[in-house]
Amino acid sequence: MVFRKRKIAAKTPAELDAMEAAGRIVGVELQEVRAAAKPGVSTLELDKVAETVIRDHGAVPTFLGYQGFTGSICASVNEVVVHGIPSPSIVLNEGDLISIDCGATYDGWVGDSAWSFGVGSLAPEVDALNKATEWVLAEGLKAMVPGNRLTDVSHALERATYAAEERFGVELGIVDGYGGHGIGHTMHEEPYLANEGKPNRGPVIQEGSVLAIEPMLILGGEVDTEVLEDEWTVVSVDRSPAAHWEHTVAATAEGPRILTPRGKNAGAL
Repeated sequence: MVFRKRKIAAKTPAELDAMEAAGRIVGVELQEVRAAAKPGVSTLELDKVAETVIRDHGAVPTFLGYQGFTGSICASVNEVVVHGIPSPSIVLNEGDLISIDCGATYDGWVGDSAWSFGVGSLAPEVDALNKATEWVLAEGLKAMVPGNRLTDVSHALERATYAAEERFGVELGIVDGYGGHGIGHTMHEEPYLANEGKPNRGPVIQEGSVLAIEPMLILGGEVDTEVLEDEWTVVSVDRSPAAHWEHTVAATAEGPRILTPRGKNAGAL
């Protein structure tokens, strides 16, 4: 009997181009939301900016209505790790760390990306957390190459997190129970991608395989979270700040291809 290794489904070059078209809309939206994120602005106002940008580009907000979610973005401030619901009562303050997670569906394909940034200047340790999380994503996605297996990416993210603690001088906790995912015509496709784990396990990454890679780290080493009564908002149990960075990434013969670029003004990622 011959056993075939499972593989992560592959997209064609034309399909990757179509996914990048959706991803570029997300990149523009994230830059517009960041520009609008100032002290005194509510997360609901940021949501309206995001929806306008997405629709003006001929796309549809993927998050809006997803399992009953009421926003076009997840706006997660400080101790909120993910899935913060945009609200008129959540008003930004100087020094807040906010994560904006957004999806856009364009011509039948989904782009999904998250970007954490400060409202004004961040406290040094929070700034270190955010820079570390960005770096972990950049290092981890290097494992998104044909021939690797799913958990090679998980392991790369985990190793990068430990290295980031030394590099940025902070203690980091890898959020338990949340991670990345396959993506294509729908936002969440198989497989689930953990942000830590042993290498060389799970399905094989092919040329054209696509994953949403998204490290989520908590300052101080906490790994546990709880979901608030709204059944969406995920917060660190010790209420320490968290950062979340995400890109939709394809494996190609030339190396990892980011399908959700943010342009030349978006920093390293």
